[in-house]
Order: sequence, then structure tokens, then C-alpha cells
Amino acid sequence: MGDASVIIDLAGRLENPGESISRTGTLEARSYTVGDKELGVPAGISYDVVLTNAGDGILVTGLVRAHAEGTCDRCLDLARVEIAGEIEEYYLFQAPEDTEEAEDIDYELLPEDRVIDLAAPIMDAVVMDTPFVVLCRPDCQGLCPTCGANLNRETCDCAEKAERARVESDENPFAALKNLKLDD
Repeated sequence: MGDASVIIDLAGRLENPGESISRTGTLEARSYTVGDKELGVPAGISYDVVLTNAGDGILVTGLVRAHAEGTCDRCLDLARVEIAGEIEEYYLFQAPEDTEEAEDIDYELLPEDRVIDLAAPIMDAVVMDTPFVVLCRPDCQGLCPTCGANLNRETCDCAEKAERARVESDENPFAALKNLKLDD
């Protein structure tokens, strides 16, 4: 992701419960990683969030969108994925005194300077909406495991040859029957 950030200064804002502000923009990230896959986001990641004073903290909710590009998991061609995720982050004014309550709430503490960076929650929302298997198209045929042909663009007879070899092989459980003669 690099050093991209979405800094929001709340000093003097959202002082009263129920007050809210909206922010839209683009996180200037060029790529991100999911597991061992790296996906590019050449146009960045757009966000549309609302920050609301919820009484005991600031609730951030909204949507993130991106056009991600990566390698197809089946055929290794370029794959394009539309990302549309939801962001929800909670910044408490102070840590809960009750430790059991603290375990039930997913939160961050609002820094004393009331400046927050939404880059990490935005990236988390993008990662959560990225499919586990990235495909160039839903019906991608992938690569032939024998000859490596891209089965989306060309055909090969490797599967037919392998099936014939398996049927004719002595390891076939029915191989003993191939010389059986049935007389009427």
C-alpha cells in the first residue's frame, strides 16, 4: 500500500452526540496484497464515509470501491475485479472501564489530537471484499496441466490421451476383463 493516508482532523468537530460529517475521496494506493496475491488498483480506492459522534466515540461507516487487477488463478491472464466493500470503524473517546465490555466491542481509541487516519480501515474493507479466487472470467477453463495450453484460447487433446492411457493401462481395475471372450 505504501505511505498513502486518509487523514481526518476532528479537532473542534463532532463535539456533541448525534453530530456527523461526511467525507469522500480517493486513497492513492497503487496495489494491495491478499495472502500471496498482489492486486493493483491503478485508479486508487474511492471512499464515501460518514463520521458520527455516538456519545462514547466516533463511529465511521461507509462504502469503498475499487477496480482491482491481478493474475487469474486458473489461466494466469489479467483478471479484473470490482470491489465494493463496507467500512465500519469505532473510535472510543476513552477505553471502557469494564474489561468484559471491552472484549465485546471492536474499537480503536481516538487519539488526544483527534486526528485519525482511515487508510487502514479502508484497506481492510477492500481486502475483505476481494474474492478468495480471482478469475479473468467466471467460466475460465485454466491451463492444461500437461502441455500448459490456455484452454480459454486453444484446445488440446491431453485429457483424451490421458483417459485412453488410463483405460488401456494394466492398473485399471477392469484391465483383467479386456481379454475375456464371451461366447453365445
